[in-house]
Amino acid sequence: MATIGSLGVGSGLDLNGLMEKLTAAESAPVTALRKTQTEENARLSAYGTLQSLLATFNTAAGKLSDTASFGAHKATSSATDVLSAAADTTAVAGNYAVNVTQLAQAQSLVSGGQAGTTTAIGSGATSTVTIEFGAVTGTLNTTSGTYEAGASFLPDASRTAVSFTVDGTNNTLAGIRDTINKTVGLGVTASIVNDGTADRLLLTSAATGQRSSMRIAVTGDAAVQSLLANDPAGTQNLRQTVAASNAALTVNGLAVTSASNTVGSALQGVTMTLTKAGSTTLAVAKDTGYVQTTVTDFVNAYNSFVRKVADLSKYDVSKKTGGALVGDSVARLVMTRLRSILTTEIAGSAGDPRTLTEIGVAFQTDGTLAVNTTKLDAALAASSGGVSNLLAGTTAAPGVAKQLATAIDGFNATDGLFKAATDGASTGLRRLASDIDDMQERIDAKLARYRAQFQELDRIMSGMTSTSNYLTQQFAKK
Repeated sequence: MATIGSLGVGSGLDLNGLMEKLTAAESAPVTALRKTQTEENARLSAYGTLQSLLATFNTAAGKLSDTASFGAHKATSSATDVLSAAADTTAVAGNYAVNVTQLAQAQSLVSGGQAGTTTAIGSGATSTVTIEFGAVTGTLNTTSGTYEAGASFLPDASRTAVSFTVDGTNNTLAGIRDTINKTVGLGVTASIVNDGTADRLLLTSAATGQRSSMRIAVTGDAAVQSLLANDPAGTQNLRQTVAASNAALTVNGLAVTSASNTVGSALQGVTMTLTKAGSTTLAVAKDTGYVQTTVTDFVNAYNSFVRKVADLSKYDVSKKTGGALVGDSVARLVMTRLRSILTTEIAGSAGDPRTLTEIGVAFQTDGTLAVNTTKLDAALAASSGGVSNLLAGTTAAPGVAKQLATAIDGFNATDGLFKAATDGASTGLRRLASDIDDMQERIDAKLARYRAQFQELDRIMSGMTSTSNYLTQQFAKK
């Protein structure tokens, strides 16, 4: 709109002030429309906020469908430096005395000393080195690190022997080490150690257990054979520094052996990880912590939604102002539907909880939910399956989580409440914008006419004033 300028100079009237009042009066309808526009934008934003909170609530409710968590168990060791443990849904609650007498070990073999890590071994003729695994029976000479005559080697039929090649490109300690470490599926790691007198190749089985002892066959160059060939029941060119052994333990006095320090077969549904020899008590019990956390998160998400709806729908009588959704039917319908689901009985077996109240989730006077963890624990102890059926549901009867998901999906569907409401608000905003533009154009035209009329009035009044002044001067001369 153009600036009015210095109206009234010619007439001596306060035309600028009059013009301002006319502008305010003519713009009143546009101001009212802009207020409505602001309110509609606030309503659209409020719908978006509610949809976001509903999505969070739906996610929290969806976790209630994790049926495995309702039968979860936890295993607690009284001596975590001896072993730690984890339990699954098949575990049986109880206390178990566990005594670990030996950890599972991986075999280590060390070669004879070499002058250096890059010194060639043998002529460079191609040699094939084959490593297989199995169990050794016999007496180990702890001084020499080799098995005495009469020892035997029983191959592990479940593991395939793997070979690698040594030739003129890798016939050094460093070259053999690198080849071993690069050979896929070999099941052995190699390193070089120096004992102060010479460099030696150290071979360590990747697996623990009695059946992970190595037998190494070499064909080809004699020097490579002298370095690596090792048969516990025959020629032994390597010295054993660590014997392959099983873990040994007792559970309530029952002897248990394991090729690994991760023992998953001794107790049903319990996996123990052994870390050292010693005794401990293992307590296995139902784990209600996850369910409690999940239910609490669910309640908190619902309460966040309820409080936001209340905030957006409230009216301040003293200030005569209201939230963006005062009197809005969408928020009211959503709240009514959710509360209906949360209070409806769910089909179940005799004795199982049928409502959220029975497991300690109850409505408060302000419309929010609260969790009684003691009551929830008791319900889980009495029938974790019944609690699962109530929250997660069954194939035949959907639980609370499924019913909520269906309802929320319906709210957000293309023909749902929010789509209809946001489409209506968007259409209204487009119509308001068009009405404001049209009305502002008419107001601008009318104000332009007022200004032109005032300018003409200034011109006429200015002329009349000039004529009056002239006549006055002429009469004064007579």
